[in-house]
Amino acid sequence: MKKVFQRAAAILLSAGMMIGISLPSYATTIDRSYTYNYDYWGDVQDSPDMYSVCKVFTSTELGLEKKLNSPQGIYVKDNLIYILDTGNNRILVFERTSRETIKLVKEIDSFKGADPDTFSSPTDIAISDEGNIFIADKGNGRILKLDKDYNYLMEFKKPVDNSLDKDIVFQPTKIAIDTAERVYCVAVGINKGLIKYEADGTFNGFVGATRVVFDFKMYLMKKIATQEQLNKMESFVPTEYDNLYMDKEGFIYACTGNVEAEDLKAGDADSVRRINPLGNDILIRNGVYYDGDFPVYGDLYMGNGGGYNGPSRFADVTVFDNDSYVCLDRNRGRLFGYDDQGRMIFVFGGAGNMDGYFRNPLGLEHMDYDLIVVDQLDCTITLFTLTEYGQLIFDAMDQFDNGEYAKSGKSWKEVMKYNGNYDLAYIGLGRAYLRQKSYGEAMDYFKLKYDDENYSKAYKKYRKEWVEDHIMIIVIVLLALFLIPLGIGRVKFLKYQIEISDAFKYKN
Repeated sequence: MKKVFQRAAAILLSAGMMIGISLPSYATTIDRSYTYNYDYWGDVQDSPDMYSVCKVFTSTELGLEKKLNSPQGIYVKDNLIYILDTGNNRILVFERTSRETIKLVKEIDSFKGADPDTFSSPTDIAISDEGNIFIADKGNGRILKLDKDYNYLMEFKKPVDNSLDKDIVFQPTKIAIDTAERVYCVAVGINKGLIKYEADGTFNGFVGATRVVFDFKMYLMKKIATQEQLNKMESFVPTEYDNLYMDKEGFIYACTGNVEAEDLKAGDADSVRRINPLGNDILIRNGVYYDGDFPVYGDLYMGNGGGYNGPSRFADVTVFDNDSYVCLDRNRGRLFGYDDQGRMIFVFGGAGNMDGYFRNPLGLEHMDYDLIVVDQLDCTITLFTLTEYGQLIFDAMDQFDNGEYAKSGKSWKEVMKYNGNYDLAYIGLGRAYLRQKSYGEAMDYFKLKYDDENYSKAYKKYRKEWVEDHIMIIVIVLLALFLIPLGIGRVKFLKYQIEISDAFKYKN
């Protein structure tokens, strides 16, 4: 209905301009609150805030003598927060001591045992379970491995591979490590996927290259083009990743902002992928709306406004322990949360100078369900904490995962009191009823939000249960339907035999 009103308003505005009538201005962009979501029909639904700004930390707030300069990365280990202060060639380690307090515990700008023993534009860090520290030392073209006391152990250099341009400068930007200390790396100009190194530094190939968008018309043109024209044409190559995150199960979430709106809408490109050890994308995308599958690429509407245009461009991703994940959009400064089925949980944020808004956000991490965002341009660290509404949503999800279905259903009902338009609450309550074998109630909630797949599951269970409960009646009815006509036929046959017998006696 909102779309109908928008089109009608646009027509009236055009007509008014043609006949010289002054009409009130009409905003052609989709109005959004700070926090919103999309419903089954793809319409924007305002929402209570799931997160609130707990604190915005500036260099002054952090007590830094040398101010932050172009920070580009963040890493969380237990209660420690590592900030990659790229412009100052250092790594800052903070400890979170309370809900809204972090204090500087260490500044790392050098280490022992290598030449050079300083960093040049460090952009990422990862720490293994053994305490070994891996650093993407971008300016020096290496990935460093240090021990817990910051002593040099080894480094990972440019991979030796015939498919790589020999003149390309190795610039690692983002890294992740698994439990065996294998290193996965994103590097500037390398679009063959994630670079994989074994723990001993051996290059072990590329993992999880993005899908190539193939244009048949361009392919035909290349067949007949001259060499000079070919040099100017676009190549069919995979897209570079922007960032990656290793979840607790060892799967890699990789995101990219180098995508086009047309490819996203056509399903020919992905903004975020979940990569298994074989390099395959196993991200679940079960969100559904009236026009098909619900996409996992941020904003559905990609119009121009406020100097921003095009699709959401994911600069980072982080994954909670319940397999929900959050993507950071550097284009419009928004955070998009999805559950483990690819259904959107929330969207909040925006571009601007106020608390909770960003100018060029590049880093995202979490502590429990709290979110931390690093803004490169503002040189700030923003800490978001859950509101009561947000806590209820994650409680409901965790309770369901833990098998506490009655508690989950109760939590979803509380969520509905805050937001009666929240599709996930209805679906979540339906799933809770489904697990409690209350199939009729589950069907009602799935039907309200057009969840055909779960409705079918509930209906099959409901039908099976109904048949089992009414099996005697069903058997009696079936027998009656079979025996009554048989009995009537038998009676008619006997009556016919009697009539024939009487007629025979009378004749004789």
